[in-house]
Amino acid sequence: MNAFGPAAVLGLIFGFMWGIGCSLAILYSIYLGGYRKGVEESLAERKSKRYLGALEKIETKKERAALP
Repeated sequence: MNAFGPAAVLGLIFGFMWGIGCSLAILYSIYLGGYRKGVEESLAERKSKRYLGALEKIETKKERAALP
């Protein structure tokens, strides 16, 4: 531990926390963008093919789960 020095260890710790924090912020913004798009598509009068396909998959999953 003495070979690095306290400044290097603190730099490593803060750098790691900064990197993880930035990564989480980016992932959260991507998640929110997808969430907004999903809500926007669900409220649209004319549904897209992708939305209808996803809805169909969800319904078949529910039906399979309901079967004994």
